[in-house]
Amino acid sequence: LRTYCAKHLLFWGYEASHHSQAKIISRSHNATHNHNQTKDGETEVHHRPKRGWIWNQFFVLEEHIGPDAQYVGKLHSNSDKGDGSVRYILSGEGAGSIFIINEVTGDIHATKSLDREKKSHYVLHAQAIDLNTNKPLEPESEFIIKVQDINDNAPKFPDGPFVTSVPEMSEIGTSVFQVTATDADDPTYGNSARVVYSVLHGQPYFSVDPKSGIIRTALADMDREAREHYSVVIQAKDMAGQVGGLSGSTTVNITLTDVNDNPPKFPQKNYQVFVPESAQVGKPVGKIKANDEDIGINAEIKYSILNPEGAGMFSISTDKDTREGVITLRKVLNYEKKKHYSLHIAAENTHLDPHLSYLGSFKDDATLKITVGDVDEPPVFSMDYYIMEVYENAKVGTEVGAVTARDPDSKNSPVRYFIERREDKEVYFDIESISGVIRTTQLLDREDTPWHNITVMATEEDNPSLQSHVPVTVQVLDVNDNPPMINTEDEIIICESTRAGQVIQTITAVDKDDFANGKGFSFSFPGGVPANPNFTIKDNEDSTASIIARRRRFHRLTQELYELPVVVWDDGEPVLSSTSTLVLRVCSCQRGTRLKICQGEAFLSSAGLSTGALIAILLCVLILLAIVILFITLRRSKKEPLIISEEDIRENVVTYDDEGGGEEDTEAFDIIALRNPAAAEELKFRRDVRPECIRPRSSRRPARGHHSPSSLDIDEEMDIGEFIKQRVAEADQDTSVPPYDSLQTYAYEGQGSPAGSISSLGSTGAHSELDYNSMDDWGPKFEKIAELYGEEVETASESTEKAESEKQT
Repeated sequence: LRTYCAKHLLFWGYEASHHSQAKIISRSHNATHNHNQTKDGETEVHHRPKRGWIWNQFFVLEEHIGPDAQYVGKLHSNSDKGDGSVRYILSGEGAGSIFIINEVTGDIHATKSLDREKKSHYVLHAQAIDLNTNKPLEPESEFIIKVQDINDNAPKFPDGPFVTSVPEMSEIGTSVFQVTATDADDPTYGNSARVVYSVLHGQPYFSVDPKSGIIRTALADMDREAREHYSVVIQAKDMAGQVGGLSGSTTVNITLTDVNDNPPKFPQKNYQVFVPESAQVGKPVGKIKANDEDIGINAEIKYSILNPEGAGMFSISTDKDTREGVITLRKVLNYEKKKHYSLHIAAENTHLDPHLSYLGSFKDDATLKITVGDVDEPPVFSMDYYIMEVYENAKVGTEVGAVTARDPDSKNSPVRYFIERREDKEVYFDIESISGVIRTTQLLDREDTPWHNITVMATEEDNPSLQSHVPVTVQVLDVNDNPPMINTEDEIIICESTRAGQVIQTITAVDKDDFANGKGFSFSFPGGVPANPNFTIKDNEDSTASIIARRRRFHRLTQELYELPVVVWDDGEPVLSSTSTLVLRVCSCQRGTRLKICQGEAFLSSAGLSTGALIAILLCVLILLAIVILFITLRRSKKEPLIISEEDIRENVVTYDDEGGGEEDTEAFDIIALRNPAAAEELKFRRDVRPECIRPRSSRRPARGHHSPSSLDIDEEMDIGEFIKQRVAEADQDTSVPPYDSLQTYAYEGQGSPAGSISSLGSTGAHSELDYNSMDDWGPKFEKIAELYGEEVETASESTEKAESEKQT
């Protein structure tokens, strides 16, 4: 019927029958007119289309394998009278190569086998030409030739084979995997692409849904430990599984994953192990293992010792690699005390599945018996360490203490003692080999070494290779054998402005002995020595003493250093003492501050220069000075004479600018020579040499019109002119003067003024009743005058006291 319809779709007339899948294309041409008479006598015109050529789409079966070309259909026009005057032309896809047409009859044939999966339809164009006029009888018309599908493609699994997994012990119907097959045939036509699934291999363990391809478990409680891997073959068949349908298959490899469904089990219930008593604490002494058929974390096992006796002596841990229980010693074994131990060991899984709790307890236990082996052990000391005491300076051979060791074995061998010697340490002790008594070998000094650490070794007499050691610490006790000492390295500074009763320094002492033999110190001056007029010492009764000034004002120029002997003794048994000499230095301290620093030191400290920097500066100054001296020497050696020749005579003027040192300069311009030339001859000083002693001048003002007897007066008998002549003669005869002319000027004030002199030079007067101590507070500008007046007042006070004392005497 299909072939018949495909070949006879050409029809004639205004109306035609329609195929359910056919498209109708009609063409109408020159209409004829039928004239019918109406009731009114009018003529009614009827229009009817002229018969034209009409055809539907054509169908051709794919995969045609016959020897002849496959007939597709026929083209025909109603204008064709069958006289051969009409020519049919075919164009479009495959025209002339795949599809050919008989130009006279309009029959279309397919010359090649077609494949719908490659091309499902072809679009062509048909036209009828009048051979007489060579003009188209019909307009060009388009039609389609569809390739009719046949079941020529089997279902395929493009991604197979497949690998998947499912937990063991899964329930029936648990989804495992889904497979999908594809069919290249037309899914809209027939059952060529309708696929159903079935299991070819893998029953009764798995099943597959025929429509969806979902694979499910078909057997309950599948055990991985019994069988782990399954290969399931799934078939896909088209034509809805009917006979004659094509099929394809794939393999699904299914692995059962592990769950914790097996408890650990010991292969046996009783085990034995031998452990020598010399086994070290913390070291493994044995192993035990429980087997678990599961894998991964489901096979992890935790071991434990159940009985307290075994848990007190041993511990057990799990080796992660081998899953063995490693037994470790926690305490030292002693064969003589206990020879056997029994351990109740349990093994259980660490990861449990609550869904499988119905399977029972995931735990097992076993008994391990440990036998302790006897070993010849070294001696054991009665103590882990010894602390002994001995007084310093004890006689050689004094007993310090004793150590004791014994043989722990049953034979109880004798023990011998030794002290380990080191070449780099001095030997202070010795030990008796049999009794273990330790004695001194030389005098001990606590201040040198207060603690001594020695190591005593004990060996068995029968087996000297077995040795044990123990540390012994000897403390040297103190005796009062060191006197206290005062630190005398640092100088004590005394300010020139120190007042009587002022504390100069607080001193203390140090004692090398322990505080129990010298915790308190006392201070005093040595006995049998006259009282010190300058200083006194006060014991503060707190192991310190204060040095106090007995008079005011010390002068650095008069005496710079004072030595003060001080005796200090401790309160130990016996009482020991020592005498130290303190050095006190007089300095001009800075006023207004509490710092006792000499002026030179203050300058250096204020400058912030270190000793190395000062040395470097001095070296630079010396080098510069040497360069200047060398330069001057060279210039003088090359200097030409003053008078070069008789024709070159010029006047030479030498000017001396010698500036005085101010009112404090007592040496630059000595006017005594002008007042008393005779005294000048007797008191002629060299100005380049400082005199050893200069009598201080009095600062007291003489009364008006009176002269002090101690002042220097000009000799009235000597004429000033004679004095000048004498000085000129001395200048002429002096070989140290320059080799050219010099000008010396002398001036004489004269004497006999009725008003008297207002100068304080050489003047004396009565003792002033004014209190000059307040000048100390005037500041640095009045420091010098305060010292001058203070000295005068003090000298006058001493003279008065001395006079009164002589008067009373």
